[in-house]
Amino acid sequence: MSIPHAHVASYYRAIRSADDTAFIGLDGRAHAEICVIGGGLAGLTTAFELARQGRRVVLIEADRIGWGASGRNAGFVSCGFAESIDAVETRVGPANARALFDLSRLGVQYVAETIIASDRRDIVAGRGALSLSRRPELKALQQRQTKMAENYGCKLDLWSRDKVASMLATSTYFDALHDPSAFQIDPLAYTALMSDRCRAAGVWIFEASPVHRIADVGAGWRVETDRGVVHCEQVVLATSAYGVLNHTYRPVDRAVLPVATYVITSEPFGERLRETIAFRGALSDRRRAGDYYRVVGGDRLLWGGRITTRRAESGRLADMLKADIRRIYPQLGDFQVDFAWSGLMGYARHKMPLIGMIRRGLWVATAFGGHGLNTTAMAGQLIASAIADQDDRWRLFAPFEATWGGGFAGRIAAQLEYWRMQVLDRAGEWRHRRGSAAGSSTVSPKRPVTSDAPTAP
Repeated sequence: MSIPHAHVASYYRAIRSADDTAFIGLDGRAHAEICVIGGGLAGLTTAFELARQGRRVVLIEADRIGWGASGRNAGFVSCGFAESIDAVETRVGPANARALFDLSRLGVQYVAETIIASDRRDIVAGRGALSLSRRPELKALQQRQTKMAENYGCKLDLWSRDKVASMLATSTYFDALHDPSAFQIDPLAYTALMSDRCRAAGVWIFEASPVHRIADVGAGWRVETDRGVVHCEQVVLATSAYGVLNHTYRPVDRAVLPVATYVITSEPFGERLRETIAFRGALSDRRRAGDYYRVVGGDRLLWGGRITTRRAESGRLADMLKADIRRIYPQLGDFQVDFAWSGLMGYARHKMPLIGMIRRGLWVATAFGGHGLNTTAMAGQLIASAIADQDDRWRLFAPFEATWGGGFAGRIAAQLEYWRMQVLDRAGEWRHRRGSAAGSSTVSPKRPVTSDAPTAP
């Protein structure tokens, strides 16, 4: 009988309670109406929503529940997708773009309501999100604010440079857009909560059970692992980047590009951090290849970025992230990185999720890279509703098909594109500095006043 190993050594794992439920591996035969493959948040949400409607569900995970990006991400929950809403609108038209954005909002609402209903508000770690510009973009931000309000019903607040400087003690940033509807969570704790909900609803969960074959047997499906078999009527593939590595189902695997991102968490700073960063929500910049970060544990800094398609650089990239922090907040001085980990995100070429039926009785919910906490919740609801109630809202994602990601060449292309974006970002900032060097004054960052403690959504 296979027993799963421990979760990756992240900050989230370090602060978890001693109760870390592990499930046995699949050993033998099982029968169910639906087999969900993948124990991330898309799979967990799908399984729970089906089980609570009385369906018999088996969920199979190759490693641990929340092993992949679902349990390793920065914890940002907000509306939207990894692809810009402008690009979505160009592809599907204004009406369908609005419908898709509303579905993304449904995902945010689901996460919030799940936490409240479970009385686990301790999972919420902050409120609000700031999208920060590193050069003057006031007019562009005003246009974005107006468009999102008028076309998508999304209220964003425009922050002046003075207001930004009152909350962040750095001269790096200029204006910003603030999303008051966004919030942050402990993602590993949330996956554990969803796992508990699944178990209570009657879902059979098996860990340490990588799937190596999925076969259409006419009257249903046969899902094979190393030591077991599941016979079922329908299958939901919710595997993402780690499913690609495990070669779960080739037609989907070849459409998903695994991209690595890196996250570090500092040692406790104490008062130094409270004087430097008063904002207690999510922070990210508007560059094409930007940083994202937030304060955790009261006086630690969790910082992510530096995406790559190569996965053997964690030590060097941790040092690079530390250097990024010190360039923006030099007053923090030298510090120790207490936790550093990487995670694989799954992207489709169009940067939108892959959601829907790909064959009779075979469903897919994957490619949530870059914006996964709301879209996995959304996808789980859509797939479950489609299976149980013949809801066809998933068809809104039909224009975003599972096309080949390019394999190894696609990974190289993605890495080159990321480097190109970095060059463009730096060139734009250099042009601004050059243009403003002659005689323009610089706004000095003000000493921030510590904000009130965040409330639950």
